[in-house]
Amino acid sequence: MFRLGHLSDVHLGPVPSLRPSDLVTKRVVGYANWRRTRSYSLGSDALEKVVSDLRAHRPDHIAVTGDLTNMATRKEFENARTWLEALGPPEHVTAIPGNHDAYVPGAHERFRRLWAPWMASDDDAAFVGPALFPFMRRKGHVALIGVSSAVATAPFMATGRVGASQTKRLCTLLDEAGAAGLFRVILIHHPPKLIDPTSAWRKLTDGRRFRRAVQQHGAELVLHGHEHVRMTTAIKGRNGPLPAIGVPSGSATMRGGTRAAGYALHEIVEEDGGYTLTVIHRAIGRSGEIGEMARSTYKSPF
Repeated sequence: MFRLGHLSDVHLGPVPSLRPSDLVTKRVVGYANWRRTRSYSLGSDALEKVVSDLRAHRPDHIAVTGDLTNMATRKEFENARTWLEALGPPEHVTAIPGNHDAYVPGAHERFRRLWAPWMASDDDAAFVGPALFPFMRRKGHVALIGVSSAVATAPFMATGRVGASQTKRLCTLLDEAGAAGLFRVILIHHPPKLIDPTSAWRKLTDGRRFRRAVQQHGAELVLHGHEHVRMTTAIKGRNGPLPAIGVPSGSATMRGGTRAAGYALHEIVEEDGGYTLTVIHRAIGRSGEIGEMARSTYKSPF
């Protein structure tokens, strides 16, 4: 069995004070939002509890699906690298960026440089330059394929985009992993399809192209964050529906419910010429303790 832990949207604090130059960027909107709501709804105590519980379940690998920062400042990127180092070495942890990590134009250059060891393909292990997407890591019978949907957007927008060239490379990696008989896990920050029609300002703008690539080339699991809610949806796979699993913010201060701080464990077992996937959601309950909130089992081929 391969056990994969899944965290997302940790939004590490503290948020640095704005500089005068930030007053003409999207950061001024983000800072106001942080002061008004996020400083109360996200906290390091919850994240520490979540990470401690995750470690106690001894995952073989941990995936972090974006939004490590709040406004993509230099200090936040440095703090996030320190947090990744504490979470685990690159051979044990894989990360991808979220929309907050690309909050302003040029921010992607920082995460591509500072977080590159956790975003490198297997063949880049000896020498890590700036991270390139998509990338693929093979962990036993599991292939982790990291996709970036992180792009800078206008104020009050949180959309994502994969792009044509990245999608083309994704198709190649899916074919390669499929030919090797691997269980293919796609990591992407934005949900692969629009969940709420009133939230188009948060969607993956080229989601249709992404879903078509997955349907034509095959995958077994999609992991995402972005919505700060525990959720399970499905998209079309080559052989039928395949699960798309979202987790809440790892640092949410809410107790109980689908938005309480938590994570997911994905237990992947190879058997009878296919795979069995068990998804276990754990989160902070109303008592303040972490417990199992939901469990689902799937059998491939999907």
